[in-house]
Amino acid sequence: MLTKLTRPERLRLMRFVCSFVWADLEVKEKERKFVRSMVKRLGLQDDAAQVEKWLEVPPRAEELDPGQIPLAHRQIFLDAARAAIAADGEIDPEEREAFSLLEQLIR
Repeated sequence: MLTKLTRPERLRLMRFVCSFVWADLEVKEKERKFVRSMVKRLGLQDDAAQVEKWLEVPPRAEELDPGQIPLAHRQIFLDAARAAIAADGEIDPEEREAFSLLEQLIR
């Protein structure tokens, strides 16, 4: 299913994923590994430097409009967000709240 995303859609997905690993205001090493593995799975090696920047400073809120997620891809985004917040083995209340909000906004 990820292969159906265009490059801009895959980058949008990574912006959302990075925002979720920032939800508790701390990016842990397991979360970094998860994000880096997603970059490889999505074939975004040429964009890895940009993704690394999002791991250092979270994407700006105006770059994260859930309304821009195509209907056909919304489940992919939810699944990726869920996996991102679970990557470190803990789901903090802030992460749970951010996921719940995204789910409400795109369903």
